[in-house]
Amino acid sequence: MASTPAPIDYLPIVLMFIVALGFVITTMIASHWLGPKRKTKVKLDSFECGVEAQGNARLPFAIKYFLVAILFVLFDIEVIFMYPWAVNFRELGLTGAIEVFSFIALLLIGFYYMLSKNALKWEE
Repeated sequence: MASTPAPIDYLPIVLMFIVALGFVITTMIASHWLGPKRKTKVKLDSFECGVEAQGNARLPFAIKYFLVAILFVLFDIEVIFMYPWAVNFRELGLTGAIEVFSFIALLLIGFYYMLSKNALKWEE
């Protein structure tokens, strides 16, 4: 028979979080207080992968990038939903198989709709 944990049993975890939070706060304050405060044009300039910035960063770019990213996340998440079924497919039986195949059918309908609208076609 398992006993119910008392609040005192959680004291080590609470102390660990307090020590970790204290360390983070102390480190941030110490680095801000002890660190150099020389601001030059080179240090304040934006830096990306060793390539110097050129032009305006606020230029619009094609919506296709966003669309492909959203579609990737959508279909990736839907595939993740199949993992619990794959782990428990024997326990779920015929009902589980019917449900997952209807899920896959719905996924394929969305995929074919996306292809019919030329969502992945890069040429204008």
